[in-house]
Amino acid sequence: MEIQQQKGVGNSKVVKVEKEAAWDLFISQASSEGRPVVAHFGASWCVTSLSMNYKFEELAQTHPEIMFLYVDVDDVQSVSSRLGVKAMPTFFLIKDKEVVNKIVGANPDEVKKMVDASADSFGATALPDIVVE
Repeated sequence: MEIQQQKGVGNSKVVKVEKEAAWDLFISQASSEGRPVVAHFGASWCVTSLSMNYKFEELAQTHPEIMFLYVDVDDVQSVSSRLGVKAMPTFFLIKDKEVVNKIVGANPDEVKKMVDASADSFGATALPDIVVE
């Protein structure tokens, strides 16, 4: 099964993952497309996690080349446990199905740096070098 289009809420570019199977599918899809994934693990009752939602959505709007996922740790406990999430919010950068970076806590500047660096490296590998002679 292949996902043709990500489904967010309204005009959201962040996709809420509601089941372990959906997580696995999104991660596989991103890997096959060569796209990085930034995942926000949070909880509806966690104020610091909720405070990051706006910034996370803003990053998703400005970086369409990256897949942005939101996982509520109470709804998808199996994925949260598999990745060792112990505090909310926790952010992961995933490339080729592997975690390459992790940020624990509500630190919007660090999350932005992680996303920007990932976008830069994605762009560098996705486009060939252009040489003008």
